[in-house]
Amino acid sequence: MMVDGGGLMDQRKGIMKIRHVNNKVRYVKRPIKKKNNRSSYRERKDPKVLQKLFDSCREVFKGPETVPSDSDVNKLCSILDEMKPKHVGLSKNMQFFKSKSVAKGTPSVSYTPIYQCDEFSLCIFFLAANAVIPLHNHPGMTVFSKLLLGDLHIKSYDWVDSMPPPESQPRLAKLKVDSVLKAPCKTSVLYPTTGGNIHEFRAVTPCAVLDVLGPPYSKDDRDCSYYKELQHSALSDGESSRVNEGGSDYLRWLKEIEVPQNSHMERIDYGVLRS
Repeated sequence: MMVDGGGLMDQRKGIMKIRHVNNKVRYVKRPIKKKNNRSSYRERKDPKVLQKLFDSCREVFKGPETVPSDSDVNKLCSILDEMKPKHVGLSKNMQFFKSKSVAKGTPSVSYTPIYQCDEFSLCIFFLAANAVIPLHNHPGMTVFSKLLLGDLHIKSYDWVDSMPPPESQPRLAKLKVDSVLKAPCKTSVLYPTTGGNIHEFRAVTPCAVLDVLGPPYSKDDRDCSYYKELQHSALSDGESSRVNEGGSDYLRWLKEIEVPQNSHMERIDYGVLRS
């Protein structure tokens, strides 16, 4: 997920794009205003694996309303499972990942876009310790998440009913994942209606997560929605009864909310990667 001022996947002119030159990945660096010096994120990159991922994504993702086949999912997972921080210019020895202190105020979440087209996007998220990407959905999307560094708590849900309720009404969801991932680990995959399409990231330690989204968010027809879990005391008798019947440990009522104040993410420059 990419959030910037309430929207998804920053599409301003300043974003970096990848040019296809002889089927190679070439990054175009454009001026980006930054509040802080993020040079500590950068290290010499090894583009071969990233190039392989990029080429495979071009083959796998066919555009909106399509879901990759099982064999294509396995293909991308096999590449992502082998990806290491060095393949995208990161190292556990960077100051960001060594920091043990908790920053004052809301812990930061930053993202650096690597590539985006109509079919898919590649992006890295940086979460400081205790930082949160709030509970949100991925409408009509297949998303691969690879934790490169750090410990990350993931909580995810899928809808119980296929039809959405009337506007402003809560919707019943089933808990799919509620656990901590520790890098290195296998790639997580979610689908349009299964696999934990609605999820929340909470950093236990400073983290870096590589996300592959196909197709990417679109404000026109694949915008992001945010949710909150309703406490049992806030439910009607009928809603409480349905949760109890389905098993209170696994079912929750989720209510769509406005964009949370803590959802803002700072976009940072990935730099130039030459093939």
